[in-house]
Amino acid sequence: MPENGVYDTRFFVDYFYSTDPGLLEKMKKNLTTTKDKTVSTITIREVYRISLEREGRDVAKLRSETMRKSFKLADVDYLTAITAAEIRHRHHMPLADSIIAATAKLEGSQIISDDPHFQGIADVKTRWL
Repeated sequence: MPENGVYDTRFFVDYFYSTDPGLLEKMKKNLTTTKDKTVSTITIREVYRISLEREGRDVAKLRSETMRKSFKLADVDYLTAITAAEIRHRHHMPLADSIIAATAKLEGSQIISDDPHFQGIADVKTRWL
């Protein structure tokens, strides 16, 4: 069984908006085979914003509630905040990505993403489908 995973926003954007049936099948399989699934509250914020802009408040609320119920939530606490700041400083990455990377680092989980921002961060591994 695959290792634990912290799911990045890019996973959900592809999951909700991809028209590639092969990719969607791989994503569904990933969701059923990953041992412990975590999502940062910053990812929920990003997915909510994207869904709100593209499809409206009802869809955004439904998706965020589904994510809240289906994943372990990782809030931004003190240790996550300072770890994210260190990662962002060293790797010059967007704020949300640095929080997701910090969450994965602190949990000892892999990031489920194909985002190149996560490459080269010590103690952080990524995997894609």
